[in-house]
Amino acid sequence: MSNISSITHFLLLPFAGTWELQLWHFWLFLGISLAAPVGNGLIITSTTCDQHLHTPRYFFLLNLSLLDLGCISTTVPTSMANSLRDTRDISYTACAAPIFFLHFFLIAEFYFLTIMSYDRYVAICKALHYGSLLGSRACVHMAAAAWGAGFLTALLHTANTFSLPLCRGNAVEQFFCEIPQILKLSRSHSYLREVGLFVIAVCVTFGCFVFIVGSYVQIFRAVLRIPSEQGHHKAFSTCLPHLAMLSLFVSTSAFAYLKPPTISSPPLDLVVSVLYSVVPPAVNPLICSLRNQEL
Repeated sequence: MSNISSITHFLLLPFAGTWELQLWHFWLFLGISLAAPVGNGLIITSTTCDQHLHTPRYFFLLNLSLLDLGCISTTVPTSMANSLRDTRDISYTACAAPIFFLHFFLIAEFYFLTIMSYDRYVAICKALHYGSLLGSRACVHMAAAAWGAGFLTALLHTANTFSLPLCRGNAVEQFFCEIPQILKLSRSHSYLREVGLFVIAVCVTFGCFVFIVGSYVQIFRAVLRIPSEQGHHKAFSTCLPHLAMLSLFVSTSAFAYLKPPTISSPPLDLVVSVLYSVVPPAVNPLICSLRNQEL
């Protein structure tokens, strides 16, 4: 009969049971938290200051870097502070806010990855119409739609999740608060609304995924028709980094949210959550800079 109004704090899952291992966790996350801002900051600075990079491709990459900075700053600092203080406690507000912001950044990032696949499709398959199809106004509108859709979707999921009665304690089996772990604290029949929202989100995500696959099918067909090997190399060099970022993001996120409950366990959930919320923001700048002479 305890509900959300009676819960003032949550208990997060510690990375390790000893103080020494907690310190190792702190130093590991410190390295990641330094690498991600440096890499993404360099991309933001380059795409902002270099006039040659004021193109749709790098405009969307700039937004992606901003979202990666948001993702890494949502989960890592709190986990580092808890490890350093050797505590598991987190306040109700400090749990709800990261859930909203993390989902906001992740959802918007997926929409931007979808937009970037359209950018690559137009650049390779509709090169003569690139300027008209992806003008500055169109790019701003697509970016605003991605940010807005991410914000509204995250707000809806967060508000709905925290409106549920939580009657199974306050121990979250994760090193940060996330919706599936909060739902485990609710009655089994009370989170049907969230399941309905989740189904809608999966359908939208699947639609974006089909769009991305269709775009790359057309891209690869066009690339294979290019007679010169240099043309092949140039086309693939612009597409492969995006495909790598997309594959990393989709595979880890899908496994985190769609894996069967029968294979779920705290250690596995912890590793998967690191892979989808911490690793991409740190490695995306490296992926973007590979085989990219402009960056």
